[in-house]
Amino acid sequence: MPIAQPFQTAQAITFINHIKQQCPLVHCITNDVVQNFTANVLLAIGASPAMIIAEQEVESFVTIADSLLINIGTIHNSTANSMRLAAKKAQQTQTPWVLDPVAVGPALSYRTNIAHQLLSFNPTVIRGNASEILALNGQNASSKGPDSQDSTQSALNTAKALAQQYQTIVAMTGDVDYITDGNTTYSITGGDIALTKVTGTGCSLSAMVAAFIANSPDPLQATASACLMMKKAGELANKQQGLGTFAVSILDQLSTFNPTHE
Repeated sequence: MPIAQPFQTAQAITFINHIKQQCPLVHCITNDVVQNFTANVLLAIGASPAMIIAEQEVESFVTIADSLLINIGTIHNSTANSMRLAAKKAQQTQTPWVLDPVAVGPALSYRTNIAHQLLSFNPTVIRGNASEILALNGQNASSKGPDSQDSTQSALNTAKALAQQYQTIVAMTGDVDYITDGNTTYSITGGDIALTKVTGTGCSLSAMVAAFIANSPDPLQATASACLMMKKAGELANKQQGLGTFAVSILDQLSTFNPTHE
């Protein structure tokens, strides 16, 4: 039996159409660097973004949101408290939520400790690169800040173990994406190296995952659909005029993507 089943575009059609029909409200507690791009990505796929961060508001907003994203990229004491409050409320209300453990590892113990606290609130999906997934599981990882130096293939067994330990879905993205619940694993190839050269594509993908799992009967395939859509957008986006045009073209491709033509 293969270690992973290739996830096909045809499998994503239902989930991509579901976003456009439902227009899920996605509560984003994300890093300062990517808020604008993340909001535009969510709008491009047909979701509705809300960047509600104040600790006085996050609990009430989780109760009306369709899903929640927590991204620890530019974490500090105030946002960390907001994240804990939101994650706890999401667990209580069974609101699906995504944890993006940006740059966790032994060199950054503060954020790593917060990430482990957040894991106790049962995220629906953990979306990270290979180094982040290894570090979350307490294993040696090689990273340069938020950028992984490890391959997703080398960390696949760790991703499966993490998914089983926390009864969650792990979406580990890189040259090959692997999406696993510890039992079933999907792989997605393609994409473009330029996706790693534009700030916010990975963080925005985590927001896309949050949108896709909102009100979804199959969070595993929904997560894989989000990953496939971003890889396809990266392939199709205009790379001829440089990275600035490429970044805008990703939004174009996401907003016009028609999986029935793939």
